[in-house]
Amino acid sequence: MKIKILYFGRPGENLKLSGETVEVAESVKSLGELLGWLRSRGENWALELSENRVRCAINQEFAEMSATIKANDEVAIFSPISGG
Repeated sequence: MKIKILYFGRPGENLKLSGETVEVAESVKSLGELLGWLRSRGENWALELSENRVRCAINQEFAEMSATIKANDEVAIFSPISGG
């Protein structure tokens, strides 16, 4: 299933990525599982996408790690604290 992922703040800066569309297995059903799948890309991914270091939104609404994801969702991943 295809998921659009947007990266903001520290995760985007450190991963040098603002967004991507990924194809994930149908077995990836929750936001936490998606982050786990992304963390499997390597050490830098594991560090930057640790659940205690990011906040996420699905289709522009804040979401918990247990939230369900489905094909064509847009997932935003960003730093939990923003300056203002």
